[in-house]
Amino acid sequence: MLLIPSTLRAEIEAHAEQGYPHEVVGILAGNSVMNTVQVLRSLVNERGDTNNRYQVSALALYRATQALESEGWDILGYYHSHPDHPSQYSEYDREHALPNLSYVIVSIQNATADTMQSWRLSEDRASMIEETIEFLG
Repeated sequence: MLLIPSTLRAEIEAHAEQGYPHEVVGILAGNSVMNTVQVLRSLVNERGDTNNRYQVSALALYRATQALESEGWDILGYYHSHPDHPSQYSEYDREHALPNLSYVIVSIQNATADTMQSWRLSEDRASMIEETIEFLG
């Protein structure tokens, strides 16, 4: 189970709505023992066609990760949006997922946040398993 404070849920949704019709992306950081998101770090989608995928340079991801870890946070996973598509993971999402991380996807329908789901890569890497999100507060 992934725990996300309602204030951070609202931040993810606002980021995704502001980025519509493009995909947005960010890092989920916090306490790995409790699996609680406490900090978000938005990233820049550097892909040319940003309507159906995101891309972040390795250097930008490294710097953001190092900054969060130097502040004492654990990297719990990533979030991104699916403009005018369900919050279901895509094959591209699965192929690029790493084990033991949460992948939160928010569906944005007509510029408005709709559903939010979290996914974790299965041990055999053949699929992603839905992870329950509990919103706090």
